[in-house]
Amino acid sequence: MARIPPPVATVRAAVRAALTGLPGPVLVACSGGADSLALAAAAAFTGPRVGVPVGLVTVDHQLQEGSAVRALAVAEWARSAGMAPVEVATVAVGGRTGGPEAAAREARYEALCSVAEQTGAAAVLLGHTRDDQAETVLLALARGAGPRGVAGMPYRRGIFVRPLLDVARADTRKACAALGLATWDDPHNTDDAYARSRVRAAALPALVTALGPAVVANLARTASLVAADVAYLDAIAAEALSSARSDHGLSVAALRELPEAIRGRVLHAWARELGAPGTALSHRHVAALDALVTGWHGQGPAALPGGIHVARRAGDLVRTDL
Repeated sequence: MARIPPPVATVRAAVRAALTGLPGPVLVACSGGADSLALAAAAAFTGPRVGVPVGLVTVDHQLQEGSAVRALAVAEWARSAGMAPVEVATVAVGGRTGGPEAAAREARYEALCSVAEQTGAAAVLLGHTRDDQAETVLLALARGAGPRGVAGMPYRRGIFVRPLLDVARADTRKACAALGLATWDDPHNTDDAYARSRVRAAALPALVTALGPAVVANLARTASLVAADVAYLDAIAAEALSSARSDHGLSVAALRELPEAIRGRVLHAWARELGAPGTALSHRHVAALDALVTGWHGQGPAALPGGIHVARRAGDLVRTDL
């Protein structure tokens, strides 16, 4: 019996663990890059063995010449591997708010959700690796994102599952090579215009040189540890938000009694409820709300993203732009 190459076994084990805990059919989001292709190959192999039907969706962002041909090639490979259903989702990135990277990500996730709903998939597997998680932590630290940012990408959120968060990127490349899979390298991943590309090409390798190769796993483990703390504090904050509600908004007296770490989470969650987009809601917005509670001196309303304004009136925080 032929011995399975260790990188192939590593990826398959991670995928088997993910599939075993899922209730129904899944889709793999695959661009044709080494990470998502290794994930797709492992899912195609493992799915039938654990009784989980596995399909594939590839998204054509129409941002590069030949993208449609490449998407069709990925779909053809998936069908040859026995995956079903196999879908190509073509999206339009232009005209969206934010930078090109954020616009492409938004369009991609919308398409993945749409295909999952149409096909009845219980989950969509994403190919983010341990290295991606380490990059995310570094970017969060550089931006002063706080614990929620340092917590990185969750293993699961909604229908999205990331089985490879504890698998090295090098292993996905080795797995593809061992299986004879032709991979595609997205030129955006080496484009210095993007902060993540610069972290990948320079910042993280510099840390590895200075501190040793374990730094990648250590950063990813930090994300996991912080995520557990964030989840616990968020649960407490959800209860505190419920208790702080008043007829008109939130009770200042109730908010003032909360520890700072919980009060900030309550105000952030409430701002999201009011309609403030999460991608634009920053620490300074939450700090402005907090000042209405702890630093009140008669100041005017706090402005939140989305044209939302919150003022302090008669002992409550209330929305004033309606």
